[in-house]
Amino acid sequence: MHVKCIRENPASPPARGEGELVEIYILIGMHKYASPKTFYPLAGTLIPWLAGATVLLLALGLYLGLFVAPPDYQQGETVRIMFIHVPAAWMSMFVYAVMAAAGAAALVWNVKLMETLASACAPIGASFTLLALITGSLWGKPMWGAWWVWDARLTSELILFFLYIGVMALRASIDDPRRAARAAAILALVGVVNIPVIHFSVEWWNTLHQPASVGRMGKPTIHLSILMPLLTMAVAFTFYFLTAALLRMRNEILEREKHTSWVQELVESRR
Repeated sequence: MHVKCIRENPASPPARGEGELVEIYILIGMHKYASPKTFYPLAGTLIPWLAGATVLLLALGLYLGLFVAPPDYQQGETVRIMFIHVPAAWMSMFVYAVMAAAGAAALVWNVKLMETLASACAPIGASFTLLALITGSLWGKPMWGAWWVWDARLTSELILFFLYIGVMALRASIDDPRRAARAAAILALVGVVNIPVIHFSVEWWNTLHQPASVGRMGKPTIHLSILMPLLTMAVAFTFYFLTAALLRMRNEILEREKHTSWVQELVESRR
């Protein structure tokens, strides 16, 4: 009996597993949509859907918060400010985290689209922070008897607002967009230390601000009739952020890529 021996070619690459192939396909897709030319039309497709979801969720959240949720036994009708204030405060921290993460990705991998995302986040996050500060002041007056107190939570939130302003001012002060993006990313990363300070300030210090009621370990200490409109408004604000961020990113992509052939072709096709 003759046995045929098959020798493997040492130069041939080893067979790839399914998991490795999936990872390769994901990386190829990420690289594809990281291109401004590919991302621009994708964002244009997503914006109407995100905007529609934002309007529907805002309408539902405001209806639940204003007409369905009961008044608080201590705060009365003023508790309804919470449905704007709390989601705005959540978003102020979330958007900053996204901005810092995008800045870090831009620094490490030199991805232009991440620079654009970080730039788009700054004014949106500053708006959420300002809204949280204003509604917090309106809520605090009847509860604390003052428009403002130098409470740890309020002070750290004010610092967050100044960080947003600093990131935008630093970016605007440098003419070269790439250098401006790197400098703003470094400042944003330094400011990340303020995020846990905001979150844990009510636990680390003796403050007037109430502790967390929703994000506690275990069961939230808030009634479902209050929790549902609160979460609905939080999701609505998230969809608004996505819509506004994509709009701003598309505008900045056009500004940055205005000398490229694909942007000039796009402009010509719309005339």
